[in-house]
Amino acid sequence: MGHGGDVTAELTTDHREVEELFGKIEALPPGDGQRKKYADQAVIELVRHSVAEEAYLYPAVREFLSDGDTIADKEIEDHAEAERTMKALEGVDAGDAEFDRLIGELMAEIRSHVRDEEDNLFPRLRSAATEDQLVGLGEKVRQAKKTAPTRPHPSAPDKPPANKLPAPGTGMVDRSRDALSGRGKG
Repeated sequence: MGHGGDVTAELTTDHREVEELFGKIEALPPGDGQRKKYADQAVIELVRHSVAEEAYLYPAVREFLSDGDTIADKEIEDHAEAERTMKALEGVDAGDAEFDRLIGELMAEIRSHVRDEEDNLFPRLRSAATEDQLVGLGEKVRQAKKTAPTRPHPSAPDKPPANKLPAPGTGMVDRSRDALSGRGKG
């Protein structure tokens, strides 16, 4: 799937990639070690995606939509819930029954969040912002994902401007840990 274009196209591509990983997890039997590999890849993508949304999408939602503060606050709370689930999932092996419970919970949380964004938030944002603004946001989101953390950090700030400060440094540490451990590699 190609990345690029406006912010809604970029984030929708992310959604499809994570859904593809969820499908791979669901296609494997409980206890299969590949499920953990796909779950790690999904978490990496979800964390990067969330950090970028919190840094750029939700501030734009606050700016462009009359009820943007309420919407952004709800979306950030959805992210916090998913991040707590991802953090719990981090320390659980695929053979553990807790893995099945947590991955099921994460998939339900993310699928609900994606439906809400794609059915409600993205159309409203496309109506309220110009094409140039949406394309500019898409570029900012792509750049943010390059330096974003790859592991859940539930205690990190999730609202601007504080949320933009730790991301590059934390992201560098996370990517180093991933490289050493092989986490997220196909």
